[in-house]
Amino acid sequence: MTEDKFGIGVIGTGMAAAPHARALKELREVVDVRGVYSRNPDNRAAFAGNFGFPVAASVDALADDPLLKAVILITPPSERLELVRRFTEAGKHILMEKPVERTTAAAREIVAVCDQNGVRLGVVFQHRFRQASMALKERIDSGVLGAIGLVRISVPWWREQAYYDEPGRGTFARDGGGVLISQAIHTLDLMLSIAGPVAEVQAVAVTTPFHRMEAEDFVAGGMRFESGAAGALMATTAAYPGEAESITIDCEAASAHLQSGTLTVNWRDGRVETVGEAAGTGGGADPMAFPHDWHRDLIRDFAAAIKSGREPAVTGREALRVHHLIDALIESSRERRAVEITADSTD
Repeated sequence: MTEDKFGIGVIGTGMAAAPHARALKELREVVDVRGVYSRNPDNRAAFAGNFGFPVAASVDALADDPLLKAVILITPPSERLELVRRFTEAGKHILMEKPVERTTAAAREIVAVCDQNGVRLGVVFQHRFRQASMALKERIDSGVLGAIGLVRISVPWWREQAYYDEPGRGTFARDGGGVLISQAIHTLDLMLSIAGPVAEVQAVAVTTPFHRMEAEDFVAGGMRFESGAAGALMATTAAYPGEAESITIDCEAASAHLQSGTLTVNWRDGRVETVGEAAGTGGGADPMAFPHDWHRDLIRDFAAAIKSGREPAVTGREALRVHHLIDALIESSRERRAVEITADSTD
């Protein structure tokens, strides 16, 4: 390893690890994968062999590696806290898959542990790194589209029952919930990063007859943003055969529609503007049917942030915002009332 390369480790070799591995291979000029670890020795050996990475004998071997600067945690959220403690105590920075943890309280604890040990915490919300997503955010932030009046969110995904037959999937004990925290969380985070904070929600969350699972597979609700804009969302994994998620933001000067990696802006003066290109998003039967480019750019940003001493693009503390939103949606459905997201519940 040369000194200009960023030493990184990988913990977890499940389904979500493949796009990270492909991204890391493309970043080999700037990133040095120091080792891959999972509890199953056969799985970690097969994964490391497939991608040409070294195998780590243990968590301690990675944590004690002086050339390792950070670790990517791709474990289920139920298996994060002790790993975060071990690596942060060793001074290693953390990049973790969403969600931060199963509950907001546990997510706050992870953020606090990283703060206490003086390390950076980044969260993998890769949809922010799509060209079309960045183009929409730039247009909103610049004011060229005018004030936001309406935000419409749709996540019409599909998952076979076999997906939920995997032990722990769709449970509160392992995943922390269903479609909101496991699938729609990406779209909700992207929405918050572009349209700003939500002040109040009123929702219905249920499990449809299409799935046998503990948590919800369908949520619909209304939102009131702090800006005064109105919003509506629908998220499900019961919409066969599954379609790409979308965000539509209606503004004073135009309506902007983001879907499948493409931004379409319909200006009120008749112009139509298109940015980006269509790409899979994992909305159908294959959850991993999407490119790894967004992971690559997110990991590159994380490594650059650590090297320069700045915060990564998506921090753990910022990720708490979507946890609070999900909490409010579930609480609203459970209590059959509108729920405010107060200043005390956002970070």
